[in-house]
Amino acid sequence: MPEIALEGALDLDDALVLDAVEVGALQAAHGEGRPVVIRAGTAAEVKAALSRPEVACALVTDPALVELDLTELTYG
Repeated sequence: MPEIALEGALDLDDALVLDAVEVGALQAAHGEGRPVVIRAGTAAEVKAALSRPEVACALVTDPALVELDLTELTYG
């Protein structure tokens, strides 16, 4: 699964899809071995979602966000 994907591009049947970081839900799904995906609308939201170890992927609607340089975003 890619770290960042366009909404609708992945089969997410068994994944927990959240609109924001919800720690309890993340931990429960991760503990069950269920993939966790979070919707993100900005670069900051992508960074926040992917900073959580339980999150497999950030879903975006803006194709430009798929091209984010995560290393640059994280470390500057």
